[in-house]
Amino acid sequence: QVQLVEPGGGLVQAGGSLRLSCAASGRTLSNYVLAWFRQAPGKDREFVSAIRWRGISTYYADFVKGRFTISRDNAVNTVYLQMNSLKPEDTAVYYCAARSFSGYISQSHYNYNCWGQGTQVTVSS
Repeated sequence: QVQLVEPGGGLVQAGGSLRLSCAASGRTLSNYVLAWFRQAPGKDREFVSAIRWRGISTYYADFVKGRFTISRDNAVNTVYLQMNSLKPEDTAVYYCAARSFSGYISQSHYNYNCWGQGTQVTVSS
């Protein structure tokens, strides 16, 4: 099992930037997918972005393309989500998630079995 810890998050004005981090531990990550999801009050958990631990492929939800960038640092087992041009509708609890790669990148939170504790991101207008 992979353990995920997410420090960071916070309050920012619209148009500002934040960087989230997710530190992974517990087992070898070489065949894992690391993803970010978010959940706003009263809404379902939704996919934001994902990256395989090997290779260079990245994946984004349409509503964050061009604004968010996912990256990883294999040396410190950490995945980052750089969020720019933030909007009030980006306000949510952001979760880091992990699963073994099975041939495709799932955008359904039901398919991820390792989760961080979540971190609050609030964007004021």
